[in-house]
Amino acid sequence: MPSRVVRWGAPQTVKRCVRMTVASERPDVMDDSINFGLTPEQEAIRETARQFALNEVDPIVEEIDEAQRFPLEVFKKAGELGFLGIIFPEEYGGSGLGYLEYYLVIMELSRVDPSVGLSVAAHNSLCTNHIYKFGSEEQRRRWMVPLARGEKIGAWSLTEPEAGSDAAGTRTQAEKVDGGWLLNGSKTFTTHGSVGDTCVVFAVTDPAAPRHHNISAFVLEAGMEGFRAGKKENKLGTRASDTAEVIMENCLVPEDHLLGERGEGFIQALQILDGGRISIAAMGVGTARGAYETARDYARERKQFQKPIADFQAIGFYLAEMATRIEAAELLSLAAARAMDNGENVSRLAAEAKLLAGETAVFCAERGVQIHGGYGFVKDYRAEKFYRDCKLCTIGEGTSEIQKLVIARRLLARS
Repeated sequence: MPSRVVRWGAPQTVKRCVRMTVASERPDVMDDSINFGLTPEQEAIRETARQFALNEVDPIVEEIDEAQRFPLEVFKKAGELGFLGIIFPEEYGGSGLGYLEYYLVIMELSRVDPSVGLSVAAHNSLCTNHIYKFGSEEQRRRWMVPLARGEKIGAWSLTEPEAGSDAAGTRTQAEKVDGGWLLNGSKTFTTHGSVGDTCVVFAVTDPAAPRHHNISAFVLEAGMEGFRAGKKENKLGTRASDTAEVIMENCLVPEDHLLGERGEGFIQALQILDGGRISIAAMGVGTARGAYETARDYARERKQFQKPIADFQAIGFYLAEMATRIEAAELLSLAAARAMDNGENVSRLAAEAKLLAGETAVFCAERGVQIHGGYGFVKDYRAEKFYRDCKLCTIGEGTSEIQKLVIARRLLARS
């Protein structure tokens, strides 16, 4: 029987919504879905996120995509619900849940709009998580609490025009001066670069130090002198998720804005990216599910030769392969999330999940357009949006090629 889901009137938290939700079978995705081993509480969180996406995001998807508008109103409601601090302790304003619950929320948001899933993911697993993992107690309370509550928006700036996959090639400089550090340089492809309030930025602090121990991480805040947004990118997909340059021009950063130990920023970034890859795996599975469901529903309704095109073997084979790849990607992604919650080393598993989920999203989105035929090429149907959005899943948080490199290194080191 369908679950009774809380309506979005007064602000609720994730945990309160779980208590108010009657967990039941999974939302309709595909027939004879396998049991993913979720608890009733986790099923309730999944359904809560699903209903939030359907009620708050789905009605504005086309508008925010076309206008490339960051949906601040949706973000604020997500913060009230607890989605912007899922994986953090309640003492820091979070929901006190784990990566498995976090995966479920990002997946369900991305199932409706990958742009929203991406933004919620970057806010949680990159910016806020970096402060949580490497910040002092004072830094956590100063910056984490408003981020986890959704009162401020977080950004994380690692990539540069000449330092993408080779993040250790960072050129942004931080010079030690009286009172702190003077930062000069620029970052590109920063999620929330032009709308963020709190930004974690990486810069070279020790030019003479070994390559992987010469970069440090700093917290910068909107409004600091010498710190500003640059060009906002005009993107192929996930257009409602803000992506922009950030620029530092003689930006004086106080000493107490340094995160963790000096020179260890690159090592910190690698640890943060493990969780980030689970985020993109969730986004990939959600995007693939959205593309699959759109194609499945269309195939049931569209008639040619006096019968639904779903009755044709070619279409049935497409849907069968899409469903199979989605279930496999979800199982691997959930395994990575569970391993993270258990405190295990997830570098290889997260890379595998991200690789499979990203490639699955691209496969399902392409097949979805094909099933729609000519209608898949126009904006009247959601298929073309999933087709544009999906490609980021094979690029963000490390390209598919980088994931293969990470996996291969781990396999060879193990043997």
